[in-house]
Amino acid sequence: MVPRSIAACQTATPDPFPPSAREPAWKQDLAEAYRHAHQLLSALGLSPEMIPDLDPVASGFRMLVPRDFAALMTPGDPRDPLLRQVLPLGAERVSVAGFSRDPVGDMSADSGQGLLRKYAGRALLIVTGGCAVHCRYCFRRHFPYETLARTPDRTAAAVASIAADRGISEVILSGGDPLMLDDDRLGALLERLEAIPHLKRLRIHSRLPVVLPSRVTDALCRRLASSRFATVLVIHANHPSELGARAEAALQRLRHANLTLLNQSVLLREINDAVSTLAALSERLFECGVLPYYLHQLDPVEGAAHFAVSDSQALRLGEALLRRLPGYLVPRLVREVTGVGSKTPLTEVARLGSPFL
Repeated sequence: MVPRSIAACQTATPDPFPPSAREPAWKQDLAEAYRHAHQLLSALGLSPEMIPDLDPVASGFRMLVPRDFAALMTPGDPRDPLLRQVLPLGAERVSVAGFSRDPVGDMSADSGQGLLRKYAGRALLIVTGGCAVHCRYCFRRHFPYETLARTPDRTAAAVASIAADRGISEVILSGGDPLMLDDDRLGALLERLEAIPHLKRLRIHSRLPVVLPSRVTDALCRRLASSRFATVLVIHANHPSELGARAEAALQRLRHANLTLLNQSVLLREINDAVSTLAALSERLFECGVLPYYLHQLDPVEGAAHFAVSDSQALRLGEALLRRLPGYLVPRLVREVTGVGSKTPLTEVARLGSPFL
């Protein structure tokens, strides 16, 4: 892609919140993450020849996989569903009609400070461009994070915009991944937001409790537990194998901090496009104290067309889940449609028009 990768953008971006002098364990874990395909494949007992479409260069969107996440992959299996989510393939370079660099209209929703306004009563603040894992289907894989650097002035302007709009009751922290901010930096941001009286809820969207569970420190849990906000943490797990013992322990710590825990998944071809897999995911989430929230149809981002599942197949899967699971374990099957003021149930997408039916 033309913009730098998420990780590159993060390291080049000035940060308005001073970092802690002490390096916590999770930062060391992140520093030891796999950044090259041959390293990851070797650790799994695989050779590049076993991945016919492997793109070892991954130019434009570099590979990044924490070792905790890689440890959950099945050695010797080139089709492992966790491996397929993170391994760069040549298919990403194929141009497919309908797949774009801004698949959900983020750029048109940006107020100019990394503050996105799409939905009534809510504002989404992009706090960093950094992630702990580079999912190959990421809908923001082409997002120009470098143009939205979190400078002190830009952050102050975004917070001022939220404070000036009494119609906003919920702030959503996004990125990248907002838990890439360390505890001190995140705490400084929360203090600014907590000082705005009309804000009631904080929502954090993060994949780190799943892919880098060491990020869930005691200090993080204490800070979130002490917030005046009703806080919701939306994690991102696509397959039951992602929720190992360390992720489960991290989620239980967050639950004990009085957070509401929800999960959103993306429906991905040959990864979780089977009712048995999706049902097992819902059951495993519940064991970890998390309720299924959304099952997203793939956002049509350039480079991810090989992950797409047709809407007709997705609807069949959704109907099968309704028959198999209690209602509270069935995620809402949705697509994000640019310009629509809410996530759209897939049953309504046919009326709006979909390129994947």
